Amino acid sequence: MDTDVTPAPATLDTSQAHWLRHDLIAWDLDPAELKNAEVVLFSSSDATLDGGLGALTAEDGVRLEPLDNQLPTDLGQQVPHLAHYQAFRLPNAERGQVSELLRQQLAVGLFRKGTLYAVTGLQLPGVLDDLYPYDGPLGITWADDVPTLRVWAPTARSVSLLLFDTASVDDTDSNDTEQAEPSERLPMTRDDDTGVWQRSGDADWRGRYYLYEVEVYAPSTQQVETNRVTDPYSLSLARNSTHSQIVDLDDPALKPDGWDTLEKPPLARPEDITIYELHVRDFSSNDDTVPEAQRGTYLAFALEDSQGVRHLARLAEAGLSHLHLLPTMDFTSVDENKQNWLRINEDLAAYPGDSPEPQRLIDEVRDQNGYNWGYDPYHYAVPEGSYATNPQGSARIVEYRNMVQRLSRLGLRLVTDVVYNHTFASGQDEESVLDKIVPGYYYRLNHDGFVETSSCCPNTATEHHMMERLMVDSLLVWAKHYKVDGFRFDLMGHHMVRNMEAVQRALGALTLEEDGVEGSSLYLYGEGWDFGEVAHGARGHNASQINISGRGIGTFNDRLRDAARGGGPFGGWLEQGFVTGLYTDANNMGDQGTPHEQHELLLAYTDRIRIGLAATLADYRFENQHGHVLRGADIRYGGAPAGYAKSPREVVNYVSKHDNETLFDAIQAKAPRALALTERVRMQNLALSLVLLAQGIPFLHAGSDLLRSKSLDRNSYNSGDWFNKLDFSYQHNNWAVGLPPAWSNEENWPLMQPLLATPGLTPQPSDILRAHDHFREMLSIRRSSPLFRLGSAAQIQRRLRFLNTGPAQLPGVIVMRLSDTGDGDVLDPNYQQIAVMINASPKTQVFNHEALIDVAFELHPVQQASSDPRLREVRVDATTGQLSVPGRTTAVFVAPRAS
Repeated sequence: MDTDVTPAPATLDTSQAHWLRHDLIAWDLDPAELKNAEVVLFSSSDATLDGGLGALTAEDGVRLEPLDNQLPTDLGQQVPHLAHYQAFRLPNAERGQVSELLRQQLAVGLFRKGTLYAVTGLQLPGVLDDLYPYDGPLGITWADDVPTLRVWAPTARSVSLLLFDTASVDDTDSNDTEQAEPSERLPMTRDDDTGVWQRSGDADWRGRYYLYEVEVYAPSTQQVETNRVTDPYSLSLARNSTHSQIVDLDDPALKPDGWDTLEKPPLARPEDITIYELHVRDFSSNDDTVPEAQRGTYLAFALEDSQGVRHLARLAEAGLSHLHLLPTMDFTSVDENKQNWLRINEDLAAYPGDSPEPQRLIDEVRDQNGYNWGYDPYHYAVPEGSYATNPQGSARIVEYRNMVQRLSRLGLRLVTDVVYNHTFASGQDEESVLDKIVPGYYYRLNHDGFVETSSCCPNTATEHHMMERLMVDSLLVWAKHYKVDGFRFDLMGHHMVRNMEAVQRALGALTLEEDGVEGSSLYLYGEGWDFGEVAHGARGHNASQINISGRGIGTFNDRLRDAARGGGPFGGWLEQGFVTGLYTDANNMGDQGTPHEQHELLLAYTDRIRIGLAATLADYRFENQHGHVLRGADIRYGGAPAGYAKSPREVVNYVSKHDNETLFDAIQAKAPRALALTERVRMQNLALSLVLLAQGIPFLHAGSDLLRSKSLDRNSYNSGDWFNKLDFSYQHNNWAVGLPPAWSNEENWPLMQPLLATPGLTPQPSDILRAHDHFREMLSIRRSSPLFRLGSAAQIQRRLRFLNTGPAQLPGVIVMRLSDTGDGDVLDPNYQQIAVMINASPKTQVFNHEALIDVAFELHPVQQASSDPRLREVRVDATTGQLSVPGRTTAVFVAPRAS
């Protein structure tokens, strides 16, 4: 390569180089490009490099020394996507010099014979982690009633604390953007060793609002910006998050009576957990037994009596242990000033069930009403204000604690959805926080220095130390100060395994004596999907299903879900599965092959379900459809093993959650068109039986026990109360309330419209009550025996055996036997054996096996008292080891111990 190479345009639109350590910079250059060339570091205190690049010479900057090899091995392992980059050493890289450079505009240029051939900006997270890995206090701390405020901002030129007596000119006004001027502007002091700025105050600061004013160079604008920004470590906020508020979460004024002595419902071990996933607004927005001002709020959960509270109490009594709430940390997408919400004035119920009008009217107000799932975090340690009756200041803290307190008294622990993989905004956007304080640090950047968005929004980089710290510290706030009992991590695979281990260590160290929380009882789980820029370990060992196993952290089991329902989130809408009639009651609509091919696919699906029932264990051994004894890891799910877990607590079994169509809607689409509604209800019950009788952690979508429908909407995050409606009076399941929103579903409208218009497919109250009864029966059966909640892979291998396996098995039938005999270790004082026969076929199936001969099986007492008339057709014959179970029925048989 020589001087005939055309010089690069002189621009700093990209940042392709990385300052990784105080003395080391990396750039994606071919070593051949460095022949007879120089690489030079430039800086500008007034951010004027871009305008003068053409006039720069190598003498205007600091020459970098190329290293003989690529990145040092240890550094390449930390940043594998950069391991092939060429490394350069910064000579005489003294800390003071580097610290000053990091607060300026920076660039590196490649010169050949005095001509600038390439130039780019620098990404700084590596060097900031190298020089400023701070582990001390941040946000607000208190000593003798005096607050100290700290913010980590190592690249800032100056930081001031702005104090406000009020958050806006008129706190009652509907316009939160007209902000008051600060009553005080106080300079903060920088610690040069940590990059932390701090200011101590006075006791009368309590309750006042504040912002930081940060002067910092921003690569996104290539300018020095002066940003007024809230505190990333905020503990309380003004309405619409315009200002942070100075509060002490230990202030008695912020605690409901009895808060400090609150006792949590007992939990012996993670395997005893059952989870019910619910959105705060869905719980009460349609409940006319809740006072109107409290509908859609935390306080609806704190009521002594309402339809929703009674529903949760019934589930807790049957065996539900945890309520999971969709995100409740401060998010961006809902205006917290309810006066601004747009509402529909028409009666949507007046339209036919297949009408496009309801969704059209909702489209006119969506994103301007009170509804969103909230997966767009803004501040990580403050409750969302739109769910409070008063979103201004600390009232939301008290209301959230009231909710937690009441749930505990109902017998329910609380899990919250946390979203650390992205934020709503970055850069200089109005709702950006992190990037306005340390630009370019908290986010995962691509090759050119632009923020990655594979999660849908700006992706955070928890592989960077201070983003991991923000994650850990805010989780500690929720655990210690709000008594939250577990966390579900959105897109957990976008975090690193070491992040999750850090979270696990920090939460696990909490104790009742020191913190008021038993850290060992907190449960962690998340979405272990492996995609985007982190896939296959591209940015480090990411927390995917496979990678995280062995650490006691749960991941969602999509294997069981897809095999039970058929298809998958990205599969055919009409594809059938185990419970929806594949082969045994084919719909003849999906492209799933000949009867023989469907038969083979059903057996493959059934094997995946068996692995799910055995906690998706990698090493669980059983006979597969071809008669071979294999491990769970040997059964395939796409290109991955069907079995991947090391212990049952690492698997969260489910057939529906907030994403995608509800279970009932999927059944409506996949079942044969002529199938009676009663049989569709039984399909729903079968699917929930699989979840509730499986080893591992059952996860149930709120309303799945009530045949919940969203009128076929597959992505209802902003579809409003109408499509997301829950009815705890058990009168309507929300089927056929209009064609679902065009913005997520229009391509399937031609298939949906005839379904929604079909008479006889709308469940009646009796159908809903039967489903609800079945759900509670399965909860009770699970709770009745520890054999459904085995605590280790070894116990499952020893005590759980599948019958009806191999090529000659009855299709659509799963038989499993749980044994508490033979090794001297008695787990169940009541039953020595349990047999479960799940018949997903439409006809009665009779199954014989020698292992069942002379075992005194009887139908489980809960099912003997069931309201399901079909259970009265169940037969068992101990002399022949025969079980007879009618179509689309789950039967649980128990062999009581001799008294």
